[in-house]
This record gives sequence, C-alpha cells and structure tokens, in this order.
Amino acid sequence: MGPSETNDHVLSALTNDFTDADIEETNEWIQSFDELVDAHGTERAQFIVRSLLQRARSRSVQVPMVTTTDYVNTIPVDQEPEYPGDEKMERRYRAYLRWNAAVMVQRAQKATIGVGGHISSYAGIATLYEVGLNNFFRGPEHPGGGDQIFWQGHSSPGNYARAYLEGRLTEDQLDGFRQEKTKGEDGIPSYPHPRCMPEFWQFPTVSLGIGPINAIWQAQFNRYIQDRGIKDTSQQHVWAFLGDGELDEVESRGALQVAANNKLDNLTFVVNCNLQRLDGPVRGNGKIIQELEAFFRGAGWNVIKVIWGREWDTLLEKDKSGELVRIMNETLDGDYQTYKAEDGGFIREHFFGKSPETKELVADMTDDEIWALKRGAHDYHKVYAAYKAALETKGQPTVILAQGIKGYGLGTHFEGRNATHQMKKLTMEDLKAFRDHLRIPFSDEELEKDLYNPPYYHPGMDAPEIKYMMERREQLGGFLPQRRQVQKEIELPGEKAYKGAKKGSGKQMAATTMAFVRLMKDLMREKEFGKRIVPIVPDEARTFGMDSLFPTAKIYNPLGQNYLAVDRELMLAYKESPAGQIQHVGINEAGGVAAMTAAGSSYDTQGEPMLPIYIYYSMFGFQRTGDAFWAAADQMVRGFIVGGTAGRTTLTGEGFQHMDGHSPILAAQNPAVLQYDPAYGYEIAHIVERGIEQMYGQKDEDHNVMYYLTVYNEPILQPAEPEDVDIDGIIRGIHRIKESQADGPRTQLLASGIGVNWAVKASELLEKDWGVSADVWSVTSWTNLRRDGIAAERESFLNGGKDSRQPFVAQQLEGATGPIVAVSDYDSALMDGIRQYVPNEFATLGADGFGFADTRAGARRFFNIDAESIAVRALQMLAKRGEVDSNVPAQAWDKYKLSENKPAVEPNGEE
Repeated sequence: MGPSETNDHVLSALTNDFTDADIEETNEWIQSFDELVDAHGTERAQFIVRSLLQRARSRSVQVPMVTTTDYVNTIPVDQEPEYPGDEKMERRYRAYLRWNAAVMVQRAQKATIGVGGHISSYAGIATLYEVGLNNFFRGPEHPGGGDQIFWQGHSSPGNYARAYLEGRLTEDQLDGFRQEKTKGEDGIPSYPHPRCMPEFWQFPTVSLGIGPINAIWQAQFNRYIQDRGIKDTSQQHVWAFLGDGELDEVESRGALQVAANNKLDNLTFVVNCNLQRLDGPVRGNGKIIQELEAFFRGAGWNVIKVIWGREWDTLLEKDKSGELVRIMNETLDGDYQTYKAEDGGFIREHFFGKSPETKELVADMTDDEIWALKRGAHDYHKVYAAYKAALETKGQPTVILAQGIKGYGLGTHFEGRNATHQMKKLTMEDLKAFRDHLRIPFSDEELEKDLYNPPYYHPGMDAPEIKYMMERREQLGGFLPQRRQVQKEIELPGEKAYKGAKKGSGKQMAATTMAFVRLMKDLMREKEFGKRIVPIVPDEARTFGMDSLFPTAKIYNPLGQNYLAVDRELMLAYKESPAGQIQHVGINEAGGVAAMTAAGSSYDTQGEPMLPIYIYYSMFGFQRTGDAFWAAADQMVRGFIVGGTAGRTTLTGEGFQHMDGHSPILAAQNPAVLQYDPAYGYEIAHIVERGIEQMYGQKDEDHNVMYYLTVYNEPILQPAEPEDVDIDGIIRGIHRIKESQADGPRTQLLASGIGVNWAVKASELLEKDWGVSADVWSVTSWTNLRRDGIAAERESFLNGGKDSRQPFVAQQLEGATGPIVAVSDYDSALMDGIRQYVPNEFATLGADGFGFADTRAGARRFFNIDAESIAVRALQMLAKRGEVDSNVPAQAWDKYKLSENKPAVEPNGEE
C-alpha cells in the first residue's frame, strides 16, 4: 500500500473521485488561471476563486469544503511583507541565545549535580520566539497593555538565556537551573512556574494540554472584562506556543469551538511542528500538519502553514509539473524526520529522487545546498509573515503550523532523533560543531578545559547587537516573560453583605447551596466590589438556584442573544448579553477551571483583581480536573471553588456516578487550596468573608489561595448565628455548636457539612435514651486541622524535638472529655487525618466505598453514618471504657433496628 493510499484523509485529493471528460478544456482553464496569477498576483486570484465558489453554490454546483491544502506555505511569496528588522543583527544574538541555553543544560549535567534539562527543545523553537520578541510581543509597559504569552515549557532555557543577555539573570542563576533549594536565591525552576519564580514567569505551561485551553479562556476573559467595561484590552493579544505532540491531549483541542464561536481574533496558537513527540514521530505514518489543518479549519479557525523556508521558493516556482508538491504531499512525517537525521545526499536520493522531474530540479545543487534547505519554523521572513497575518485576521482565532526540527543546529546526534527529548548533554565533538555552527568566539582549548563547564557567552551590554535587542524590547513595552508583583488595593465588601447569611432561614428550610448563592447575590450587589465577582458555572445554574441571577446579572455572550428565547415569558428566563456577568461554560468542567484560572489571575495579567466563584457538581471537580487545579495553583490563582450537591448520600436517587465521597481528600493534596465543609449559612458567611480578605486584603499573608467549599442540596432549618459564635474556630476548622447539659458519661461528636445534623440528633438520642452527655462540634475544615497539626509537629522537629505549641484541634478540645466519634458524608480517611492530634479515643464513621441510588436515609443507614449509628458507636466506646453497662450498645442496636438496615426518620422529616 503506497503513501497516497494511506494518507487520502489528509491530502487535498479534490478531483480523485471524478473523471476528466475533456482534458484539453481543463488544461485551458488551468492555463487561464496561471495567467491570472502571473499577471495580477495571488491576492486577485484568491478573490476570483472565492467568487467562483460563491457562484457555484448559488447554481447548486456541489463544492467540497477544503479542509486541507497542499503541503506548502499558506502565504504566497508575493504576499509576504518585507522583514522590518535587522535580520543579520538578530541572527547574531539569536546564536548567543541558543549557545547559552544549551550550555546551561550542559553545565547542569556535571557529575556533582546531574539534573540535566531539555537541551533540544529551545534549539528548534528559537526563531519562533525571536521573531515575536523582536517585532510583535508587547510587554507590560506598552500603552495598549501587555500581551499574554504561554511559552512552551520545555524551552525555558531559551527564556533564561535571553534574560541573561538582557541583564535580568546572572551566570550564577543560570548555574542554578533545576536547583531551586540548594542554590538558594540563585536557584531557578526547570519550567515556567510563577510560584517558584514569581517576578519572572506568568503562566505555568509544562502540564501538557492545559496551556491551550487556558490560553483560549485567557483570550475570552480579556474580551469579557472589556465588554463589561472593566478594562480596555482591545490591543492585547494572547499567544500560545504548543507542540504538535501536545495537541494529542484531549484538553488541547477540546475548547477550540469557544475561540471560534466567540470570534477571538485576539488569540494565536503557534504550533511547533517538529513532527515528533517524546519517544518517536507524532504521526510516523501520516502528516500531523495536514491533520491539524483540517481539525482547526473545521473548528472555525484561521490556519496558516509555515512549512518551508525561503530557499524552497525558487524550487517551487520552477516546479511546473507539480511533482515537487505531489511528493511534499505524499511524503510521510516519519520520512521527513529521517531526512534531517541524515545528509544532503540522502535527501537528494530519497526525496528528490522519487521523480525524474524533481531530481532534475536539484541537479545543479550541491549536497550541502540541499542540506541547507530550511524548514519554515527557522526562517525569519516566513515566520514574520505568518505572525503579521495572524494579527491582521479579524473575526477568527489563528493557528500557525510551523514545521521545524527538534535539536536544530545541535548536530547529527540530536537533530530530529527520536531520543533527543531525553538527551541532556553534548559530547566534545557536538559542542565544537555547535560552536562552529553558531560562530561563537571560543577556542578549542577553552572548550576542552571541562566538557561540563563550557563558558557562557555575552558580548557586553554595549555591544551593538545587545543594544539593538534592548531597544526592540523597550519599544514593545518591556521585558518578557515578566510578572509584576503588585497588590492593588480594592474596597472589600462591608458587613451588610454578610448579614443575610448570618441570620439563618427562620422557619423555612434552606440547603447550604441556597445559602451560598444568596450570599453571592448579596456580594454582587456591593457597589464597588460586586462588579469584580465572576460567577462561573458548567451548565448547572438552575440546579444550584442560580437562575435567579439570569435576568439581572445575565450570562456573558460576546455576540449577545440573537434568538427568540423559548422561556422569554418566564421571570427567570435564560438571558445572554455582551455585558453579562455569569460565565456559563457549558457541560465542560475543564473549561470551568480554565475560566476560573483566567479570572483568578487577572490581578496579575491585567492588574484588575477579580473574584471567580466557580460552582459545579462536586463529583466532577477535583476528580475530573485535578491537574487543571494544580496549574491554577502554580499560576497563583485566587477565588472560590464551590462543590455543589456534595457528599456521598445527599443527592437522592442519582447513583454512584454523581456521589462525591472524596473531593475534600483530593482537594487537600493541593497546597494552595483551603478546603471547607460548612454546615450552616453563618459559617459560610465567615469563611467567605475571611477568604476575600485573605485574597485581596492588605494583611501580610499568602494572598494566592483558593477556597474550596462543599455545599449540599438538602434543605434544613438554617440556624441564626449564635451571639457567642467562635469565629476563629470556624475559620481554623472546628467550633462547638452544642454543649450538653446532661450529667451522664461524656462523649464528643465531631461532624462536618450535612453530617452536623445527624450528630445533633445523635446527641439528643444519647441524652434522651441513655443518659449520655454528648457535645457536638462542627468541623468546618478537617484539612485545616490536619495541616495545622503537621505544622506543629514540624515546628517541634525544627526546634530540636522540643515541645512546641499544641495543634489547634487539641487546643479546642482541651477539657472536652470522653471518646470522640468523627463523622461526615465522605470517606473515613478525611476524618482520620486529625486522629493523631487529639488525645481522646477516636473513631470514624464515613461513607466508604461506591455510592448507589437510594433515599438519603437509606444510604446513610447502609453506610452507618446516620444519627442512630453515631449513637451506637459512641455507646460502644463508652461501654469499652466501663462508663455504661456492657449490654447497652446491643440494646441500642436493637432499639434503632440497625440489623434490619431500615432507615429512621431524617432530621428534616425525610424517610
């Protein structure tokens, strides 16, 4: 089976299924078209062809959608603009950049260090970066605002090498690559990481697949704050540098329709198509550029291919037979990769030698000249033309598919090799060849002193090329990457905003979800602060009672609402608007986290503090998009994450796919997330108030946090805030809500979220039926308590093992005697996290295992986390201590019919 048979799905093949009834007439049409191009250029020819296509459709002539074009550059030579810069000057310091980037990785491979790095990635992407940095990418001081650049993570040595030439990083810092702790202040991270290098990096992009979707929602957010009148972002552009292998990640392609539907022409993807992933070709038997062209074009994107460098222009112009283009179309990516791992003679024989016509095209070229035929990603002119065209495209996002070579210029041991991603060091032969290729002025003797300590090169800040480089960045608005650590002061909500949540629900029942949404509405009414709230929801707004916001806050849609809404007569009709405040991302949790990331980092990217409140089904948050939350933490995002319909038993009848018994445990693994499981509205009010203060207040503390609240859809009577409420306890993780007055044996019931209701009822049963005194504690955050306990232990360790402070949970429970029963609607591991920090005997009751479809009461009895089960567990512990008769637990077991697994009446009246 030949190449054309295996690649029909990615080739043009527009006439394959037709028979030419009159070859002579066809040739006349083609000749006329060629004369049109020769006489009036490609731009005029484009207009004529488009006019003919339009006419064909009007005459019912079927015209196929062209999803792929020939394997040549999209922009014709006669439409390429002049390159505005001094290419010779830029090529000179680009050589320094590539040398220093490689040397930095080489030096990190010393025997005493051995951390290595990715030596090949930047070598292949340098031109794509430098054309942008010299001509397009705007820094933060630009009058129109800075661009947002999502740099390709593995190419970070190139960013560091440029910062070194700019005087922003020292040699000691370059030598601190991948040694962030051992090198102290000179240590720098492997990849773009704002948390590790907060003055430098803005976006963490090495978690493959997360960068593309985050870039799309960054561009969307830029339009959002402009449409809402918060900031003019019309001159800002989002650039995302991606790998062709990376685009196999589901997230990297999964939101393309958002950019196309919303006409985000402020967004450009630059795909570094080196045709290989980490272990081998991306599409050895296919053509990844053609595949991506079809995919993006079908999704509504403008596609620009930059495949060949300018040296190919003459050959393509001479290709009157079309054989060269045919061979380009049919050659597989695996073969293209092999060609750059061989030499000019090999390419002459195996590529141009496929046809007599193409062999004749290069007959007068030497093997060295054939080898010097560049690919498009390494040609300043071609890349500049593509970037300029991208910025001039209106109404569509653009993807630039630029073909290059991984390890370009590093020599035959690196260029295009399958293993090049894992190769971290150069041989002396490689090093010398690389020096010669880049014309770096070091002698053999200087390099031979130490293979793993070759010198960096800097011609001095007064060198003409360095002055030129600095001038270009000054004209474009300052250095990139760059992150400004400025904490803009804003007016925070006053006490009035929290009063509604603190007063309870009176005689009406309300779930904590409803309590939270009411609080959010009150916060949105705050004159100054309210506009900064960004509600984000993935198509569950009505489930969470947020449809009450539709008529007033409206749903953001840059195109407005151009249809007649089916529910327009309803008071809570679905209402879209360009000035809408709600980000409704559809059934797309990954998009929800991306939207939150863009809004929650706006204090940095746009200098405008915003407060995202991302509400979703709790089961589909940290379980489904945990990696995206890690990226958000890396980017130092701020905001609230709200897991609605939380818990393993609170959502009646849905079944285990919707039952969340573990999200607090997953969330606890993210150091930037403060996880809370509040029981009552007044607790929510204090937690939210504290969260807003921590994120955007002026205290000297870590502002870069996300608060995760689990809220429930089960209605209960929401109590008003007690006069003696322990606010510090609510914030830090535990406070007592009921102190028993009974005189009998004592026990302590610790519960969180909806479980507090069961604990209160269990306390009543213990007092009424068995004369046991049971205090009830609302644990608003098991995670906070555990982290505090770990911190206390570490303080003791660092203090030479001497006793230090007591963990907060032990302080709170001081004097609270008797065994502890800890319960929640989550796995036992959540409660067990604090076991070691309390002196009391400790037992957990959790909803371990899978969920299932049943009533709330039935599910709770099955898991033995209901009030009766709590009471029996407390009695068992008291009997073991000899504080109640040994037969009491069995009597209680029978009384509450635990053996029958028959649920009792729930506190809210549900069976």
